[in-house]
Amino acid sequence: MDRAQTPRQVMGLDGLRGLAALYVVLFHCWLYTFPGYPDSSAPQWLDVLMFGRLAVVFFLVLSGFSLAISPARHGWWSGGVAEFLRRRAWRILPPYWAALVMSLIISWSVVPASHYGPPTNASILVYGLLAQDIFTAPTPNGAFWSIGVEAELYLFFPLLLFIRRRWGAVVLAACVTLPVISRGLAAPDGTPVEGDNWLAPHLAPVFMAGLIGAGVVVASDRVRRLPWGWFAVLAAAPVLALGVFKGPVWTVNHYFWIDLAIAPAMTMLLAAVATGRPAMLIRFLTARPVRSLGGFSYSLYLIHLPIVMAVIRRVAPHFVAPGMPTFCFTLILALPVSLCGAWVFSRLFEVPFKQNRSWKSMIALGRSYWTDRSTTVRQRLPEEETRASESERWDRAGT
Repeated sequence: MDRAQTPRQVMGLDGLRGLAALYVVLFHCWLYTFPGYPDSSAPQWLDVLMFGRLAVVFFLVLSGFSLAISPARHGWWSGGVAEFLRRRAWRILPPYWAALVMSLIISWSVVPASHYGPPTNASILVYGLLAQDIFTAPTPNGAFWSIGVEAELYLFFPLLLFIRRRWGAVVLAACVTLPVISRGLAAPDGTPVEGDNWLAPHLAPVFMAGLIGAGVVVASDRVRRLPWGWFAVLAAAPVLALGVFKGPVWTVNHYFWIDLAIAPAMTMLLAAVATGRPAMLIRFLTARPVRSLGGFSYSLYLIHLPIVMAVIRRVAPHFVAPGMPTFCFTLILALPVSLCGAWVFSRLFEVPFKQNRSWKSMIALGRSYWTDRSTTVRQRLPEEETRASESERWDRAGT
């Protein structure tokens, strides 16, 4: 397909992002209501909510895919390393830092975010610098671990593009994936034990898978017409079957391999959406509620967990019993509060940075806004004075 004919905007990606964020909210409602993860005390029919890690993996695949669309259309050039990193910082950091302040306040005054206790000065430094995947400190927000991972992957994104441009997708996949597989095979039982950090090297292949998958937007018509949706189903089926056979606890304990195994299916799903098929899925993802959810999905991911934990640990015990009553209570209260709060948070800390590319642009927009308001007020004053004088004349005439 000619690049000039390639649709500039890939419809449906925001909807996928919104649904993944919503799943993470439901996962945390489940996680903090029922103790014992991964061998949870929850009813078995709720086990479908226990795979929040895979939603984060999907975020990383989707992030690699989305970021690589524009470079794919320009010969796999990013437009400069410094400019790329500046754009990412402009987009990611303001809402993240605002959510960090909110999380610190809630963790200090309402409910700690982890069993390690309230955040410390080290937490402010580590999380403020997005270094939580490298250094350990009490977390102010348990969802922030993936933001640190993604920030590290952003630093390597230009290098991944260079390898893709210079040597192709196969070499890129081998360079990123083979060291991770080797590390896994070298572990005593064939599955490395993961800690709370140093996860970026393990998750680099899933981010890279999305980057490679973005090539579908500039692929030939023959490639774009392939049944990518069915390919995604076929690729996911063995992983899902293994998870069902082994059980959810085994699946959670083997995320190291599950992450790598499910990434190709996720990439093919994105390729299907990017090529506009299946049509029913695209219509659903581009429906206004789903698309709107995707518009503030980043804010939802950032702020929902302190809200969920406050409801479960501080509010629910005063009204309902533990277990299913608390879970239902949390869904009724924390879910709408998280959604509404995220929408407001997005309007304050995301939208201005989406609509403006620099502080200069934002300041100019603010000046224009206040200038327009002042002009409107000045225009209204003579009219109001005229109406007031006419009213006074009528009053005097009446007197």
